[in-house]
Amino acid sequence: MELSRTAHQFVVHWGEMGSAWGVNRTVAQIHALLYFHGRPLHAEEISETLSVARSNVSNSLKELQNWNLIRVTHQLGDRRDYFETSLDVWELFRTIVRERREREFEPTMRLLDELTRSPDFRNEAPDAQDRVRETQAFMNTLASWSEEMLRLSPSTLQKVLKLGASVQKFVRGDSPN
Repeated sequence: MELSRTAHQFVVHWGEMGSAWGVNRTVAQIHALLYFHGRPLHAEEISETLSVARSNVSNSLKELQNWNLIRVTHQLGDRRDYFETSLDVWELFRTIVRERREREFEPTMRLLDELTRSPDFRNEAPDAQDRVRETQAFMNTLASWSEEMLRLSPSTLQKVLKLGASVQKFVRGDSPN
């Protein structure tokens, strides 16, 4: 499949952003292709479209499946696996937040809990103990907030985000335009 100029720019940019977010460029490009294209694609089609080795596509598809960002589908009369992603940007956002929280945030929270419960922690300097406890409290606050945000419907979440911007302008004293 030949990509339009717009599709090409979207896929390339998403790959670059993926690298900035700590995600393999090809993984991000494949997800961008599936999202932009809006229909299931098989691995050979993805490989040809992105000019990426089939083995790289297979590994990238597995990683996207591990992140719960794509799912396998099948088409009548075709034995190949097809891959699709959600076309709902809010669902994708929620999935990414949940996965990153589970992989990155929760292990840090567990470590902070272990550290503060350890008898050795009391041997640390009081100011170091305070910093670790402040970090722990901050992480717990973020965890509670993100949990609440993930429970909101997309329309409510969108209103909360807009309200947050309005509150910030109000607090800064910006004049309404």
